[in-house]
Amino acid sequence: MKKVNFLHITVMVLVALISQTVFSQAKKPTIMVVPSDVWCYQNGYTSEFDNQGIIEKVPNYRKAFQENPDLLLVISKINGLMADRGFPLKNLESVMKSIQAESAEDAMLTSKGGADVVESPIDKLRKTAKADIIIQLTWTLNTQGPKKSVSFNMQGLDSYTNKQIATAVGTGAPSFSVELPVLLEEAVLAHIDNFNASLQNHFDDMFENGREITVRIKRFSSWDGDLESEYDGTELGILIEDWMSDNTVNGRFSTTDATENMMLFEQVRIPLYDDRGNATDARRYMRKLQDFLKNAPYSITNKLMTKGLGEVIIVLGDK
Repeated sequence: MKKVNFLHITVMVLVALISQTVFSQAKKPTIMVVPSDVWCYQNGYTSEFDNQGIIEKVPNYRKAFQENPDLLLVISKINGLMADRGFPLKNLESVMKSIQAESAEDAMLTSKGGADVVESPIDKLRKTAKADIIIQLTWTLNTQGPKKSVSFNMQGLDSYTNKQIATAVGTGAPSFSVELPVLLEEAVLAHIDNFNASLQNHFDDMFENGREITVRIKRFSSWDGDLESEYDGTELGILIEDWMSDNTVNGRFSTTDATENMMLFEQVRIPLYDDRGNATDARRYMRKLQDFLKNAPYSITNKLMTKGLGEVIIVLGDK
């Protein structure tokens, strides 16, 4: 009888492990490959936008696609290598065309989130693409007599936090080939599997422990209350922290700063998917906190804004 029970338990454990592995493998991060900021700056593919009186330069991907035929070939090659390994892709050129078709690009170059919050064109692009990971690619074509080679740098960035989660750097062997995509493939192949393993490990961590976002709480100067106002003997700031504890994955968040006028929460972990299996984003998930504050007994009018994919700002006291 003991042998039967032991065998039964062993089988159940193996089934659970296999199911977990298969399920994990079935979920892969969505990726978008973009030329790096450095590559765009070096080749003159930039635009300027006014960030509250400060002129900032940002990559102009549309200009790069229009003027540099190598860019499409290079991104297509990396997209193909990633697709061959089962990673879902968002195509940068297609995303840019979608933005252009909606006549959103001009607006996005001057758009402001309101209440002193500015959304950059790159934030707008990432919000449109909604990719989990951005791969920034830099490459240089080297010439050695009749032979050529490619040096490259791939950086995997969490699109919500902009943290680097994977990197691959290398130079391919000199070759008589003159086709840039072929040279790039030869250079990248030796590194791509380790690079992808790092991407997958990061995604698995998000799947288990939640996606990381940042939440800022502010107040309009016209509001009579503040974050030290008490409700049934408890300060509003403490009530918000309690909400965070109850509504984040495993209660994981950090209160980085807190005063009577503002609070900053970093490393806030929200579920990767909702109950229906749809990808969760910061704005939709933090509407729960917005409603918590708006409804009784607090009845605090508030405005919710986003900066990029991973930062939510809730301003109390007005809209």
